[in-house]
Amino acid sequence: MARQQVRRLRAELEQDPGATSRRQQAAQERAASDRLERVRRALRRLPEMAAKKKGDTKAEARASTTDPSATVMKMADGGFRPAYNVHLCTDTASQVNVGVEVSTAGNHQGEMLPMLEQLRARYGQVPQEILVDGGYVKKDDFDRAAQPDLGCVVYAPVAKPRSTTTDPFAPKAGDSDAVIAWRQRMATPEAKKIYTERAATAECVNALARNRGLRLLPVRGRLKVRAVALLYALVHNVMRAAALRAAAMQPA
Repeated sequence: MARQQVRRLRAELEQDPGATSRRQQAAQERAASDRLERVRRALRRLPEMAAKKKGDTKAEARASTTDPSATVMKMADGGFRPAYNVHLCTDTASQVNVGVEVSTAGNHQGEMLPMLEQLRARYGQVPQEILVDGGYVKKDDFDRAAQPDLGCVVYAPVAKPRSTTTDPFAPKAGDSDAVIAWRQRMATPEAKKIYTERAATAECVNALARNRGLRLLPVRGRLKVRAVALLYALVHNVMRAAALRAAAMQPA
């Protein structure tokens, strides 16, 4: 292949000495045009980013010109970089990924219901119970999850109040029936024991994903990122299937 490429370029120079220069110029123009379009898309996202800021911080809104679909998020090291949030829904019994989604929000709020809808579309049903971390807590979602067509019981930690004299599990003004039920549920030893399963399943799967390199994504655009996340979930499931099969074959 390399020799063929060299012969082709030599022939091109002999027949048309300016062809290479024109091709390089065209490539530069395409790159400039692509960058201009990415800058325009980033500028269009700035109002959306500013709307999520509070008070005087609106001027700090950022949009990525590298990947306008991504959201510039604050990282654990204190820096800001374009990023996506990858959500993996894991079966607690097998550690198999049953749902995958990618969002451009800098937090998890509002992502529980789309995952439940995805599970229903994929499997024709939703789980009877779901365990989510505190970042997913959105009271309106609890109301929807409790509706008969979903009927999913949510286990999520209750935020610690600022005052040590306030009971976090007591009903608050404006709480719906579903939110009151969630608070009361999470106050029970049974619910606390059930929630510990999340650390051994979902958190374990998330840690494996990071350790296997699902940190820096080599693609741009939400759809391509979702494709990478889906491929990772599939590979993870194949590995889990092999591990589960090997465990099942062990003598009792």
